[in-house]
Amino acid sequence: MDSVISKSIVWTIAGSDSGGGAGIQADLATINDLGCHGCTVITALTVQNSVAVEQVEPVSVDLMLQQLNCLLKDLPPNAIKVGLLCNQAQINALANWLAIILTDYQTRHGVSIAVVVDPVMVASCGDALANGLDFSPLTGLITLFTPNSAELSVLMRKPLNTLSEVSLAATTLASTLGCNILAKGGDKGGLWHKDSAKDLYVCAEVDRVSARHQHRQFMLSSQRVDSRNNHGSGCSLSSAIAAAMAKGYVLHDAVVIAKAYVTAGIRDGYQLGDGPGPLARTGWPKSLEMFPSIASFDDGPSLQAASAFKKLDTSIGVYPVVSSIAVLESLLKAGAKTIQLRVKSVDDPLLEQKIQQAISLGETYQAQVFINDHWQLAITHGASGIHLGQEDLYHADLAVILQSGIALGVSSHGYFELLLAAQIKPSYIAVGHIFATTTKEMPSLPQGLDRLRHYAELLENHFPSVAIGGIDINNLAAVKATGVNNVAVVRAVSNALSPADAYRTLSQGWEAINVTE
Repeated sequence: MDSVISKSIVWTIAGSDSGGGAGIQADLATINDLGCHGCTVITALTVQNSVAVEQVEPVSVDLMLQQLNCLLKDLPPNAIKVGLLCNQAQINALANWLAIILTDYQTRHGVSIAVVVDPVMVASCGDALANGLDFSPLTGLITLFTPNSAELSVLMRKPLNTLSEVSLAATTLASTLGCNILAKGGDKGGLWHKDSAKDLYVCAEVDRVSARHQHRQFMLSSQRVDSRNNHGSGCSLSSAIAAAMAKGYVLHDAVVIAKAYVTAGIRDGYQLGDGPGPLARTGWPKSLEMFPSIASFDDGPSLQAASAFKKLDTSIGVYPVVSSIAVLESLLKAGAKTIQLRVKSVDDPLLEQKIQQAISLGETYQAQVFINDHWQLAITHGASGIHLGQEDLYHADLAVILQSGIALGVSSHGYFELLLAAQIKPSYIAVGHIFATTTKEMPSLPQGLDRLRHYAELLENHFPSVAIGGIDINNLAAVKATGVNNVAVVRAVSNALSPADAYRTLSQGWEAINVTE
């Protein structure tokens, strides 16, 4: 019996690069390297090598549509990347197809298919591939539009001489097309920055997990790699974004994953001909150094830190999160050395008293007591640590917390938030939710064990990692096998008949699990 392998499907609608460095060829190499299956809709044949583009021959609109319809019958996409569209007829036809056929498919099957459009208008060698095109027929049909600085100037029909002009142009384009914009400046020095590869990310519309970043602008900066082997970097970036979204990552996460992938690819790129060589295919990004830093490029605050927060006094292991002082005390008696008090209601008349009691009990049992959210009271009464969610990072005074010498733990729900957390150099980073949980309403789907493995690997040797969300004795071994350093538990302890016994069982079980490579 033939085995069935489940892989996300990514379509690339683009031109063929006879030199193999960009276009369909780069897209397929990227899509496959990131664990998806690539399907192709060819829009043009090009005559090119690493030095020059000598000819571009568009396929007919009819042939392009036949490819789309044929694939949809048998290999429907989880995400679509669009590259070179040679003429207005191709753009109009694709827009009509997306509006009618693909929209109907999404309605009938209840799935949302991300569409990433890379307007390939200028080749990396400087040759024009397509000019004078109007992308407005695609308005409202795409997720992300990724012009480089030269293409953005062409689209706006004017030179862009300052970053403020780039920002205004990207914002205008986002409004016009009804989508998010990634204005790429990584190939440019001078205006952008000679020592770093910067892209301006304009968030016009987002999913629930990133709602706090809606209508914001971020500058994504990576260390510039001193290499001319960057042929196909734009194609690889957009197809990597599509591949990550096909695997279920939200757009914010997909963008930073793709930027890390391209940075690593340029770092290990190689030269074949006389011109710039192609990117290396380095697999899923695993090094935190390859990921970009994230800075606000609007009136919103940026999350940065001048120095690191206090290191933990002891390793965590199993980390109970409780709302009851009585349960907290019973767990400390049972041997818990790190525990968190989470009192969500700011209207609780006994809030300050509970925080004082928790901190006092921690001192009695020589344990680290973290206070969730209420950082001012935690500082006032001398807590061991504070835990903040992403939504609280922008409101808390991180400088005051740092000056207090108190440890800081931060929640994250994916790559983008993990990077924001890492930038403030906290004492630990929590990632979740791993499994379905009813503890509170969550803005995202469960992360699962595969993603947790990626996050744990990324944080290794940088920050202690804590997995949270739906973790209990039944999945404890599988969680530890991902390489995560610690686990936070809520219902598995608080809802138990004997929270103390449940904690002992979990703690002993965690310590007994031997994880081998």
